[in-house]
Amino acid sequence: MAQASIVARDMVNEPANHMTPSRMAEAAQKVAEEQGLKIQVLDNSEMKKMGMGAFMGVAQGTNEPAKLIVLRYEGDPGNPENNLGLIGKGITFDTGGISLKSPGGMEAMKGDMAGGASVIAAMQIIGQTRPKINVLAVIAATENMPGASAQRPGDVVTAMNGKTIEVINTDAEGRLVLADALCYAREQGITRLVDVATLTGAMVTTLGKACTGVMGNDDKLVQQTIDAGKKTGEKFWELPMFDEYKDLIKSDVADMKNSGGRQAGSISAALLLAEFVDGAAWVHLDIAGTSTSEKASGYLVKGATGVPVRTLAQLAMDLAADSDDQGAPKKSRRKAKAK
Repeated sequence: MAQASIVARDMVNEPANHMTPSRMAEAAQKVAEEQGLKIQVLDNSEMKKMGMGAFMGVAQGTNEPAKLIVLRYEGDPGNPENNLGLIGKGITFDTGGISLKSPGGMEAMKGDMAGGASVIAAMQIIGQTRPKINVLAVIAATENMPGASAQRPGDVVTAMNGKTIEVINTDAEGRLVLADALCYAREQGITRLVDVATLTGAMVTTLGKACTGVMGNDDKLVQQTIDAGKKTGEKFWELPMFDEYKDLIKSDVADMKNSGGRQAGSISAALLLAEFVDGAAWVHLDIAGTSTSEKASGYLVKGATGVPVRTLAQLAMDLAADSDDQGAPKKSRRKAKAK
């Protein structure tokens, strides 16, 4: 677990001219080869054919080729319904696009791919520990740049599931790439989803750097994620997703808009993602605060933290154990307890 966390830290600490989407794909390829995982990397033309308009809208402003990185671990091939999807935001540099960020501190935006890095590193642990569960990892990797062909505020994009999104703020790009990544995972038959993203500055305002914000549509999976964090020492705190917040992302010209403004910014972002999970149990982890540390503290060094690599892997192991217990005859479970 420590080694994998360091893999994620190293990826996040790399400057953006080194850790491009293509280099992220190479890092995933290395993990796949070492752990015997299946890997598929989709490029721009393939994603366009699949109708990933939300992801491609973000990618159209950069000359760096976008990559949808897909890793598969088959720990229970005879039971495809026993599955977990790990979805990672991989924005290798985020300028904000046309809605350009202010220059102060923009260099930190090389770390906007921390969610994707944590998912790749978690698959390294899963490949080593071999839990009895099928895990699909999907990492949406691109830059968000203000190039001549970049998307504009007011553009409307269509995601893979046919839902339309009005782009109010091109700096709210993470939810756009994740929307199509979630759709892809659902198309692959995944019924439990956990997405990880440095999604909103609002999360840093809300919870600081002490813990990761959690939201979701399934109380059981939310609690299982928090419990996995307790085992690994990574802290999480749940935020509400009341229906009243949905008004913040209503659009006059599309099914939704990608930014609800300053009010409840982290929650409105999560509510947009909820539109793309298609009935699956789903948890969203906003690691905007916890992906980096401003000082050395305990086993955290200054820089990237590797959060929540260990929790994702622990969750996969816990779900596998739960599935095994439920599938075992009662008699054998009693014997196991007696031992």
